[in-house]
Amino acid sequence: MMTRQEKLTASGVQWVTLDNGYKVWTRRVGSGPIKLLTLHGGPGCTHEYLECLENFLIPEGIEVIFYDQLGSWCSDQPDDESLWILDRFIEEIEQVRVALDLEDFYLYGHSCGGLWAIEYALKYQMNLKGLILGSITGSIQSYMAHINHIREQLPQNIVERMKQYEEAGDLENEEYQTLLMEHLYHQHICRLSEWPDPLNRAFDHMNNQVYNTMQGNNEFVFTGNLLGWDRWNELASIRVATLILAGRYDTMAPADQKQMQSIIPHSRLVICENGSHCSMWDDPTNYQQALVGFFRDVEKGNL
Repeated sequence: MMTRQEKLTASGVQWVTLDNGYKVWTRRVGSGPIKLLTLHGGPGCTHEYLECLENFLIPEGIEVIFYDQLGSWCSDQPDDESLWILDRFIEEIEQVRVALDLEDFYLYGHSCGGLWAIEYALKYQMNLKGLILGSITGSIQSYMAHINHIREQLPQNIVERMKQYEEAGDLENEEYQTLLMEHLYHQHICRLSEWPDPLNRAFDHMNNQVYNTMQGNNEFVFTGNLLGWDRWNELASIRVATLILAGRYDTMAPADQKQMQSIIPHSRLVICENGSHCSMWDDPTNYQQALVGFFRDVEKGNL
């Protein structure tokens, strides 16, 4: 495990200065003709929980580019809520692409990084060879409907207790956090009894200002500025080869994944049957096979 300072100076690191003067951190690992730029979730999380991708993609001749978005752990972290808006993040990705000289590349987005990836593809898909949408749906309303459906399946006393803390605004209460971890995170974020260190570090390094501004401070009541985001009607205009990838126990509904696959013309759907939101960790075999198979088929012109 590298410290933050070691990450900042590690081999393959390239800093990108944005048009607003702030700098974001990227790091290339591996080498090969296939280039993959990764977009972590959150918003305001870090690249750390995605580091496992390099273990099985590098041997396939894929260069993986990790990237902490502005506000995230290895990048600049300005105290400025006006920066945390969707359009600015999409333009940030394009500035990173230009700085890294990426053409005909693959874009991987997980969770809200998948939302970023959808938005990027809708505006800049001429730059893409392939798109991976990991654990995302077509609208915030779809996400909220499913995550609240998940909660409503819990024993009523658990649901009522959680809602009491939420109504009181006591979201940092130890009991509330324990209820979240036991009934949501360990069932639908990562189903491993012991979470891997990279995933724990990503949660520990979350920038809550970014998260609260864009999503809100409550898992079940969305109050951030992404509220109202809906791209169901625009998904059909994504024409690049697309992999839709999620877990059976994901916080995103498998039915939504099927709907996305039916809309995006050149798309493939893989549901990791043993996985959740972080299927790269709790269903790694199926996750790896899906990703590697997608790259091979796109490179062969089979998708």
